[in-house]
Amino acid sequence: MFKKSILFLCLFFFVNLQPIYAAKNIAVPTSQIQFFFSPNGGCTDAIVKAINNAKKMVLVQAYSFTSDPIAKAIVDAHKRGVQVQVVLDKSQRTERFSSADFVAHAGIKVYVGSKHKIAHNKIMIIDFDIVITGSFNFTKSAEESNAENVLIIKSTDLAKQYIAN
Repeated sequence: MFKKSILFLCLFFFVNLQPIYAAKNIAVPTSQIQFFFSPNGGCTDAIVKAINNAKKMVLVQAYSFTSDPIAKAIVDAHKRGVQVQVVLDKSQRTERFSSADFVAHAGIKVYVGSKHKIAHNKIMIIDFDIVITGSFNFTKSAEESNAENVLIIKSTDLAKQYIAN
């Protein structure tokens, strides 16, 4: 009887919970989604290619950021006149191989997210219509050693949701 009561209460609360923030449902055709896996599955190359094609803006939010090729592509985009902003987890202040200093010395605004215990996002938004996300940290280890994934999604509506968040 006790187990049934607990189950009932759990179901009741689960069904009746309302999200504090509900993202808008967005349908994205599969033809607008690219995916990559690591190790050595081309994640870094795909991200660099997307950054190299940026015309207006690159927004980066990253937990860990130590990838030289990605950092170089971000700096090159900035030099081309692309607006670039980077938000990193507070752990990057003391990370020995962080690319934060490299991009900051190039004149790119680098912010440290300290609102949350960990800023664990791995996101890029490019030109207001491309979202790059997944488990992939922007690191050499993520490309060469870890089991990771990257999704590159072309969707203005999804990009707006990520920017708003």
